[in-house]
Amino acid sequence: MKTVPVLNLRSEFQAPDLMAEMHAIGQRARAAARGIALAPAQTKDVALRTIAERLRAAQAEILAENALDVEAARAGGQTQALIDRLTLDPARLGAIADAVEKIGALPDPVGRQVAAFERPNGLVIERIAVPLGVIGVIFESRPNVTADAGALCLKAGNAAILRAGSDSHRTAMAIARAMREGLEVSGLPADAIQIVPTRDRAAVGAMLSGLDGCIDVIVPRGGRGLVERVHNEARVPVFAHLDGICHVYVAAAADLDMARTVVLNSKMRRTGICGAAETLLVDRACAATHLAPLVTMLIEAGCAVRGDADVRAVDARVTPATEADWRTEYLDAIIAVRVVDGLEAAIAHIETYGSHHTDSIVTADRAEATRFLAEVDSAIVVHNASTQFADGGEFGFGAEIGIATGRMHARGPVGVEQLTTFKYRVHGSGQTRP
Repeated sequence: MKTVPVLNLRSEFQAPDLMAEMHAIGQRARAAARGIALAPAQTKDVALRTIAERLRAAQAEILAENALDVEAARAGGQTQALIDRLTLDPARLGAIADAVEKIGALPDPVGRQVAAFERPNGLVIERIAVPLGVIGVIFESRPNVTADAGALCLKAGNAAILRAGSDSHRTAMAIARAMREGLEVSGLPADAIQIVPTRDRAAVGAMLSGLDGCIDVIVPRGGRGLVERVHNEARVPVFAHLDGICHVYVAAAADLDMARTVVLNSKMRRTGICGAAETLLVDRACAATHLAPLVTMLIEAGCAVRGDADVRAVDARVTPATEADWRTEYLDAIIAVRVVDGLEAAIAHIETYGSHHTDSIVTADRAEATRFLAEVDSAIVVHNASTQFADGGEFGFGAEIGIATGRMHARGPVGVEQLTTFKYRVHGSGQTRP
């Protein structure tokens, strides 16, 4: 079997070679993107199945590298939430490989006809989906992003340049090696998936510059500091969300048992993901029956509750919420709780403090739900279900490269269709413009 070029993946280049190497990575990605854009759907799908097989076959190596990352994170005093996001085990790695296979089974987004129409002069115009080109993905502690991002970009006919954070560097490198092997075996350019082989933060700046036109889009996956830097410095378009300040609003007509289930799952299923609820709003009209049971349930599940005066009155274990709490993405077993005077007050709170990510209403009143879904200006709005469904896999996208809360091009989970743009094909029969 031919040896896969690995860009010195087992060593790290350093300045002054960094910028030269980053530009070389960009040029290789641009060349690979042309080949991937023209690859038949079947070839890409075979490659994705092969990549999944390689990830499973490399389990021992990947988990060994991950154990080193986790050990270093613990030694560095990282939070338990970060360590949970970082940690892989056989089941999680198996799920990563399964997600790659599911992406391969999705319909090919490239070449689909988005629209077609005929002009009065006889010209037939088609709008056709085409790849974006080269996508730069900058992420922190989640090693699964390496596989998800690489696979999604490949399915959509793009090349990917991946830059992992220091915490997940070893794991990401091992995953990338397996993916590149899968590409090579399948007859596709290994450089369609490249990982930046350095922890030097100057590499992030190089990517944000666009590498002399080699990068078409940047997707950051990480904390507020990373995303703010990307928004401030990027010279290319960005798909991202800044915070995941997600709300659950328990309305007056909410079924209490349903509210218990939705609130507990929204907050505590996995506290460190961007779709975890950070604020619970309870309608004053049902507070007498619903508030105490919900607060007690959260506390007994190990969640710290910070609340307003009404919330503190029902349980002495609740600590006072400050103005900052309504704007905080905890990514931990902490939730802010407030009693509000009906739907308008709930929507006003979400508009004031939310991040336009994911917000949910629990109610049996369909008219109230319809109004909430229409008026809450978030990328994802939910009725009678957990905020933790804010995930590309749960939307049937196979996986996601991120959640976008902007209003241009992509919003919500960014899957394979969102990783394409379009061009127009115009068919004539000799027409000229007068």
